[in-house]
Amino acid sequence: MSNVYTVAVVVGSLRKESINRKVARALAELAPANLKLNIVEIGDLPLYNEDIDGASPPAAYSTFRQQVSSSDAVLFVTPEYNRSVPAPLKNAIDVGSRPYGKSAWNGKPGAIISVSPGAVGGFGANHNLRQSMVFLNVPLMQQPEAYLGNAGSAFDEAGKLSDSVKPFLQNFINAYGQWVEQHKKV
Repeated sequence: MSNVYTVAVVVGSLRKESINRKVARALAELAPANLKLNIVEIGDLPLYNEDIDGASPPAAYSTFRQQVSSSDAVLFVTPEYNRSVPAPLKNAIDVGSRPYGKSAWNGKPGAIISVSPGAVGGFGANHNLRQSMVFLNVPLMQQPEAYLGNAGSAFDEAGKLSDSVKPFLQNFINAYGQWVEQHKKV
């Protein structure tokens, strides 16, 4: 692996100290040498509205689209809300997919890890997000699937990743590094 690929990391939770954001940071630290992970913020994106997305779209739309477009790949780290993805994440997907025919997501090798304090690990959100990514032409890593359940115990009081979760995340991010290498458009 000689190339270094930039990865737009989209965190579905807006809380600054959310478990999902902590997992995203841990993945950045564990990433193989061929990946450089950058969290792309979604909290300031206005709700997608075609009426304001014309010749002069909101600056937040333009910035977000540029950050995703200039990345080589995309990684989603998301909680599950009501068996689906959080509204801010769905909004970010919509903003990035517009204007029609100029999707920032197109062709970017992707992966999803869903993170939940519940036992199922965000299974519904993970699969719901996959539906959108198929439509947006994002080749998603299929294996290893990544559902991190009981995520409240993934970090200790000091915010350090637990030894029991680290191998799981290491395996996931290493596999994703190989996925990006194999599927990156040249």
